[in-house]
Amino acid sequence: MVKRSFPNPKELIPLMQFKKPELNGKKRRLESALTIYDLRTIAKRRTPKAAFDYTDGSAEGELSLGRARQAFEDIEFHPSILKDVSRLDTTTTVLGGTSAMPFGIAPTGFTRLMQTEGEIAGAGAAAAAGIPFTLSTLGTSTIEEVKAANPHGRNWFQLYVMRQREISYGLVERAAAAGFDTLMFTVDTPVAGARLRDKRNGFSIPPQLTAGTIINAIPRPWWWFDFLTTPPLEFASLSATGGTVGELLDSAMDPSINYDDLEIIRAMWPGRIVIKGVQNLEDSRRLADLGVDGILLSNHGGRQLDRAPIPFHLLPDVVREVGNDVEVMVDTGIMNGADIVASMALGAKFTLIGRAYLYGLMAGGRAGVDRAIEILSDQVVRTMKLLEVASIEELTPQHVTQLQRLAPRAVAPAAAAAVTAKRAPARAVAARPAASSSRTPASRRSPAQG
Repeated sequence: MVKRSFPNPKELIPLMQFKKPELNGKKRRLESALTIYDLRTIAKRRTPKAAFDYTDGSAEGELSLGRARQAFEDIEFHPSILKDVSRLDTTTTVLGGTSAMPFGIAPTGFTRLMQTEGEIAGAGAAAAAGIPFTLSTLGTSTIEEVKAANPHGRNWFQLYVMRQREISYGLVERAAAAGFDTLMFTVDTPVAGARLRDKRNGFSIPPQLTAGTIINAIPRPWWWFDFLTTPPLEFASLSATGGTVGELLDSAMDPSINYDDLEIIRAMWPGRIVIKGVQNLEDSRRLADLGVDGILLSNHGGRQLDRAPIPFHLLPDVVREVGNDVEVMVDTGIMNGADIVASMALGAKFTLIGRAYLYGLMAGGRAGVDRAIEILSDQVVRTMKLLEVASIEELTPQHVTQLQRLAPRAVAPAAAAAVTAKRAPARAVAARPAASSSRTPASRRSPAQG
């Protein structure tokens, strides 16, 4: 039997410690967020449905985004033991410069629609954290404003080649003049993807006051107050607004973009150039042969072609084939610092976060972006220490196994031969006039293209 006695009141005093209440509501809710998904929950509560869904959603059935996130969850780490990790170095070198962490902020369009501080909050937070910030062609802050917010840090510019080429060329010249060190030439947006959430919400640029938006705004008056009392949205690359995001993109983007455009832009740009939106091995090889500085494996956050390849799954093969010739980076689906560590272990030179940063922005403006970076940074550090690696350079493929759910279905050889024979005449006819084309015949495509 345990002997019981009434406690001495003096002995209870050390146990009765009450935390001082935090009176600052923003600080309180951001401190309560322990993961990026926690920030997402706060963002959803504080942001009108149409703006939140524009950020959170992707194309059609949203399969590409779901698969990309699942791919990061389907990994197995292999830690070492008895290695000194009392001192950890998370810095890495990418595109001729350093970053305090192995991730930077990806380009996002219409960012001030999420929260009025927009790209300025992202650039300022990136500067404080010592990581790169990327401004989108469809950003809602100017190149010069971003430079002012991050005057001594690394600024990158993401470029869409527009129907009106002079607009794109002008942006390239302005970014170079402002001292941006890297250009991200985006190649996966000949037309806009079918973003069904936006269509169902009637989401337009700028947002229109309808019965639905007014009802949705009632519990979120602060968002509308910020939107209506701050400078109107302006886009350096769009001369007119007033339609859905898809309509605006389709009116601006040029489906005829090709390698000639890449050559023109390379001749204009004095810094490093990265090709964003690469989704197969064959294109990676061609770009490496052309001597670009980097390629970004990305399916545009699942916002373009649904059922697109999973960038994280492409990573090991692309690194093996071209990693010695070009810097390979990856985005899409990153929601945890462990995702970043796994990518670096499998050979990525760098990673980029998009939605993770925007969830922080919507949850609390600049302070929310700081919190998102802090969460991911803490997760990177903890994961590396538990793997017992003291620097990014020590991460190797031996630390990670990619577990697989969606394995390609085997096709019976006889069935494959029958289909090939059936289609052969049509392919032969189609191939003759395109003999000098740079496109690769279907019979030579890599499995990632098939």
